[in-house]
Amino acid sequence: MVDVGKWPIFTLLSPQEIASIRKACVFGTSANEAIYITHNDEVFVFGLNCSNCLGTGDNQSTIVPKKLEALCGKKISSLSYGSGPHVVLCTEDGEVYAWGHNGYSQLGNGTTNQGITPVQVCTNLLIKKVVEVACGSHHSMALSFDGDLYAWGYNNCGQVGSGSTANQPTPRRVSNCLQGKMVVGIACGQTSSMAVVNNGEVYGWGYNGNGQLGLGNNGNQLTPCRVAALHGVCILQIACGYAHTLALTDEGLLYAWGANTYGQLGTGNKSNQLSPVQIMMEKERVVEIAACHSAHTSAAKTQSGQVYMWGQCRGQSVILPHLTHFACTDDVFACFATPAVMWRLLSVEHEDFLTVAESLKKEFDSPETSDLKFRVDGKYIHVHKAVLKIRCEHFRTMFQSYWNEDMKEVIEIDQFSYPVYRAFLEYLYTDSVDLPPEDAIGLLDLATSYCENRLKKLCQHIIKRGITVENAFSLLSAAVRYDAEDLEEFCFKFCVNHLTEVTQTTAFWQMDGPLLKEFIAKASKCGAFKN
Repeated sequence: MVDVGKWPIFTLLSPQEIASIRKACVFGTSANEAIYITHNDEVFVFGLNCSNCLGTGDNQSTIVPKKLEALCGKKISSLSYGSGPHVVLCTEDGEVYAWGHNGYSQLGNGTTNQGITPVQVCTNLLIKKVVEVACGSHHSMALSFDGDLYAWGYNNCGQVGSGSTANQPTPRRVSNCLQGKMVVGIACGQTSSMAVVNNGEVYGWGYNGNGQLGLGNNGNQLTPCRVAALHGVCILQIACGYAHTLALTDEGLLYAWGANTYGQLGTGNKSNQLSPVQIMMEKERVVEIAACHSAHTSAAKTQSGQVYMWGQCRGQSVILPHLTHFACTDDVFACFATPAVMWRLLSVEHEDFLTVAESLKKEFDSPETSDLKFRVDGKYIHVHKAVLKIRCEHFRTMFQSYWNEDMKEVIEIDQFSYPVYRAFLEYLYTDSVDLPPEDAIGLLDLATSYCENRLKKLCQHIIKRGITVENAFSLLSAAVRYDAEDLEEFCFKFCVNHLTEVTQTTAFWQMDGPLLKEFIAKASKCGAFKN
């Protein structure tokens, strides 16, 4: 589940308010405004309220969420925002609402008057069911269910696609090269516009000073122009940053072009690209791309759930895709974008998709899907024979020499404790271990017995990290017993460095006689017992 608490503005809300959120969006020039929809389909806003962008009917800022009655129950499906800021959204019924900054008619109501509350955008859209909206700095677009595209607002560079540079006060259908084509995806840069049609072609128009249209030149386009360099590939998703563009193909390939001052193209340099270039070629299949017109940050998610980021990241220029620990692209913008806005209307719900690693972890000790049980200290641990055979040579040999048709359903384990053996089996599903150092000693014994060298190193790391004056001699004894030379040396040095304290512990005087003598002799050689 996505955690909206990663965006600083949401720390203003109580845990109860956070728990009620179903969808949310953080926007504004400093990420100081937010809108969220609850599970009851109520709509709330809070923040700075620049240019009346909260839609509350006044120009007052608020740190306490205010309800937007006009939108409650409307089932918001898509939302975008501009730099003024202005806000545009559409509902599941296909209605479009807008409010906020309107100096260039970006609200589509035919005026330049500030929109202090949400008002439905009617001209040319009343008979259309709108399924997606997108905003640039001061222009807006709406995509209908039947693939028609409408644009309005600021048009100084042709970003409305009307063939002129005159501002467009109401929604106008974008035609020309898009005439007769079904648009399936849209995105806006600051002053540029992009569209994907159902056969995978990409079109761009508006400002092109950095090559963000991907046309091989840097001349502005007043009407849609096909990105010819992508001929032969089928684009599924398009995303626009401030002045750069990302495109994802049906085969999971990623292309980038446009401005590259901060490395936002991920090419390994900071040179602008006038035409699409493929990036992340050595990575696995990409399934999602992310960018936002107010930032110079890029992100992508791969088929296995790995999330990469590049571009402007907290002031640093990251010129190659960097693997993060995040679970979703949204977290990249929460933690590293400037400003820390959201690149889309965020759904705060469980995703159906699980990576292979997540699926394995979920099924560990699952009675519903297991085909084998271990009984340890009278407790059962449910596992899968196939996983154990794939992950562990010990089990691979065991299962080959054991049973075939008469395979046992329960295996008794008496040489290891339940916490230790459960941790070992869980490690085979997750590649990680979470044990206190005292239990890690037992797991180290198991790892030695089963010849699991990587697990042995993990146990040694846990023991080193958790060593204290009280347990130092116990851990030293274990290191000697299990022939862990590196760990033995570490524990020995710790004991010598804390000799006064550790010699006063019970564990010191309970140490085996030969081992105690060996320790004293070795420590004496180091000068530890001079006094």
